Amino acid sequence: MLDLFNENDEKNDEYKPTISEQELSDAEVLVELKSLKEKLKDQVVVVGHHYQQDDVISFADYTGDSLQLAREVAKLDKPYIIFCGVHFMAETADMLTKPSQKVILPDLRAGCSMADMAHRHDIDKAWDFMLKSTKEKIVPITYINCAATLKAFVGDNGGAICTSSNAEKIIQWAFSQGQKLLFFPDQHLGRNTCFKMGIPLSEMVVYNPNKPNGGLTAEEIDRAKVILWYGYCSVHQGFTKDQVYAVKKKDPEMTVIVHPECSFDVVQAADDNGSTSYIIDKIKNAPSGSKFAIGTEINLVNRLAAEFPDKTITSLSPYQCLCTTMYRVRPRWLLASFRAILENKPINIITVPEEVKAPSLKALERMLAIK
Repeated sequence: MLDLFNENDEKNDEYKPTISEQELSDAEVLVELKSLKEKLKDQVVVVGHHYQQDDVISFADYTGDSLQLAREVAKLDKPYIIFCGVHFMAETADMLTKPSQKVILPDLRAGCSMADMAHRHDIDKAWDFMLKSTKEKIVPITYINCAATLKAFVGDNGGAICTSSNAEKIIQWAFSQGQKLLFFPDQHLGRNTCFKMGIPLSEMVVYNPNKPNGGLTAEEIDRAKVILWYGYCSVHQGFTKDQVYAVKKKDPEMTVIVHPECSFDVVQAADDNGSTSYIIDKIKNAPSGSKFAIGTEINLVNRLAAEFPDKTITSLSPYQCLCTTMYRVRPRWLLASFRAILENKPINIITVPEEVKAPSLKALERMLAIK
């Protein structure tokens, strides 16, 4: 994972709240946040991913999934962008904004377990083995949920980035460029999307970086059409097909809709699947009285239930499927970011080195150009 660093601190020590910040009650934090946001409205824009908690989303000027936010930050012109998300999102924002703009991540510990399942040195090693195993052209596609160093790898090797919203279009493009696909780091999004496009499971293999040569032979690489990296989302991994069956048995009128980061058997058992934005639109446009059990992050599920009280909306899982790394971004840390900007001493600035940024942008721009 690319190290994140604070331009004001060579060691990039974790931000520690001041005594006054620690003493503020949660209610006082929200009051001061509202005041500072108004005071700094000409300098600061706040963007928030759908999985953020409500207290954070309430301060966001723009909300969306990874694709929506990537498109939005590229159009922003204010000097400071506070990104309420996780590290790979803030890296992407830094690459898509102007050099004069600064992207701030309220808590540097807000990472992504899936992104941490693929490292550049492992990808390089796997790529070397794959190129030696086949004469067919392999096109690398990375899910946007990864470090900038992996986006750079894709840019250098003729590939593109995808999100769950545009994965099918990006994969179609990839197969117009070559005969094979390397998809990382999320095996489930790759498998579910490729299967939906008509590629049988028998033509997909999984490369596990924890095993010699990924646990595959050269012959298996040569026969495969799709090579999936062994990675997954810890939140969406928590949903099971038994949960789908239990919900449908209890209420046959319940529509089960899940995110394609869920495992293959869950997606196949569900009534529908799609990206975060797809799920939101599906529920928004459903008639009053509709019933949904949703297989995705709990903050979004609860927000949808509150926004559409005329519909029955619940989580597919009986357990709370919370993105704990996204949850690290709290109003208290958001306030610290605003206070630092007010004092002209911004903290937690995310900067991607130019040697990584240039090839990463190639891959990002390919993604944004594919409609």
